[in-house]
Amino acid sequence: MIYSLNGTVIHTEPNAVVIECGGVGYKCLTTFNTLRLLPRIGEKAMLYTHMIVRDDAVELCGFAATDELNCFKMLMSISGVGARLAVALLSELSPEQVALAVSMGDTKTLTKANGVGNKLAQRIILELKDKVKKLGITEQTAGSTATAGGAVVISSSNVSQAVNALAVLGYLPDEVMPFMKEIDPELPVEKIIGETLKAIGKKS
Repeated sequence: MIYSLNGTVIHTEPNAVVIECGGVGYKCLTTFNTLRLLPRIGEKAMLYTHMIVRDDAVELCGFAATDELNCFKMLMSISGVGARLAVALLSELSPEQVALAVSMGDTKTLTKANGVGNKLAQRIILELKDKVKKLGITEQTAGSTATAGGAVVISSSNVSQAVNALAVLGYLPDEVMPFMKEIDPELPVEKIIGETLKAIGKKS
């Protein structure tokens, strides 16, 4: 499994980039959001990757940040969502926006992506919310404590929504809560998500 690529950008095109490493050019399917963050051709870049092996092809997908990679993997786990559809979603929306749309049940936002109709948007929300529930996250607002069953109860409704949204990206409540203590709970939910991801990125 190729975890990452660190080399020279030698070619870009819509939804794809070629990174040359050790004399070999690796073509990666990628999002518009990652393409916007890449340096110019001839300059160094690093991508986090995910390899997809099928009977008829091997495809490498690359992302500028781990949160986008994590969101891509979560989307790929949904029946009916392939690599190109997941890339289309993450080209239209940031990982924070995808996560927030799922946690809020917002199908309209998800259908902004090319190829995502209302039925598929509903399926994405249903399947990812089920994954969040399995993590034991509640949406109560009675205080930041752990219940007897191990579920995490969050005191602020905005923070609660942010925790649920971050779970869509694969982050457990115990992982994100220490970072959220330093963030104003009255900030908009998407801002809380973004600030938490920045803090996690600096720590890693």
